[in-house]
Amino acid sequence: MSARNRKAVGTGPRDTGLSAIMRSSETLASVFAALGDPTRLKLVALLCAGGAFSIAQLTASTEISRQGVTKHLQVLADAGVVRDLKQGRERLWQLDPGQIEEAKRTLEVIGREWDVALGKLKLFAESL
Repeated sequence: MSARNRKAVGTGPRDTGLSAIMRSSETLASVFAALGDPTRLKLVALLCAGGAFSIAQLTASTEISRQGVTKHLQVLADAGVVRDLKQGRERLWQLDPGQIEEAKRTLEVIGREWDVALGKLKLFAESL
């Protein structure tokens, strides 16, 4: 059966949000890569508390130098997870929740698809 016929009879891939994931996979990959580092994940957790924090405030809760924290924040900023604000001579950092929300939605879609696949596997195993 050709790919066109499979879609026609409904046996092809379902569009449950997976196509959106595929379209934004490069952006999402950079978000997940940025969050994959324990130090960056800790910084994001600190920023989730709300408000904007200076490098000095963020450095106080880590064992890393200010320069190290700044580099980690830049990776997070490049992924769209955080943003900085100028306040006088200081740069304050805060969470930019858009990409985090997109990553959350992506994991929810993948979770639903995984549940469907496991359900099919269970039905198949039970039919044996």
